[in-house]
Amino acid sequence: INAARENLHIAYQHTSHGTHVSYGMFGLPEYKDGDETRFAITNNNPQAGKLDFRDNVIKSYAESGVDASDLSRNETAFIQATRNYLDDPDNAEINVVIWSWCSIEGHDVAGNYIPGMQTLINEYGPGGSKIGSASGQRENAVSFIFMTGHAERNNNLGDGKPKNQADLILDYCRENNFYCLDYYGIDTHDMEGNYWEDTGDNGNSPTGGDFYQAWQDSQSLGDGYYENRRDPGGEVAYGGHTTQHITSNRKAYAMWYILASIAGWE
Repeated sequence: INAARENLHIAYQHTSHGTHVSYGMFGLPEYKDGDETRFAITNNNPQAGKLDFRDNVIKSYAESGVDASDLSRNETAFIQATRNYLDDPDNAEINVVIWSWCSIEGHDVAGNYIPGMQTLINEYGPGGSKIGSASGQRENAVSFIFMTGHAERNNNLGDGKPKNQADLILDYCRENNFYCLDYYGIDTHDMEGNYWEDTGDNGNSPTGGDFYQAWQDSQSLGDGYYENRRDPGGEVAYGGHTTQHITSNRKAYAMWYILASIAGWE
């Protein structure tokens, strides 16, 4: 965690559903004693001793007239927008990139997202064609974090639906040893590890009940969960489309787990 906080520089692009990660990470430093140092983080304002997190910074690098707000707006826009962002000398320190979905339903994950991510990894990942000291290259290699789509209540199963899309992404990441923040897995598993295939991203299962809200109600603030925030030290807020803090808490834990792994944790 210390190595991740001190050495990683993260660019994250998303719309409302993606706030589960950012709001969770921004709230975590106020959870328990010592977390204000251990999980210290900034938002587009790099400071020594804090994780350099740059929120919603890639979309402005999209080609003219192209919406690259998230992976769902335009299935291939993220590729060139990421290139443009990483090629800008002002972003030379960036060494982690992650993009979030809005709804993943019906998108061509196998034909667009996975090959697009692989293209970026081939170019900007360790040993990539854009990494080096020659003209047009950058010195810092980039770790790309894949992401699955959020769960949709009573709409997760079937071709092109969230579970099918998540399986495609997770299988690819397992086969190639890539990192993935599994929105779908977090949304559909309660705190005891039970799987609810009919739930949405608010932990709201027709058969399992509001399991995240029930967990939060059984705990006390600061002992079991913490409040998510819009910015470090800022206003308390639920992650987009949720009415409890647990979903974003868990996605922040997942993100830190991945960052620690990128930083060398085995």
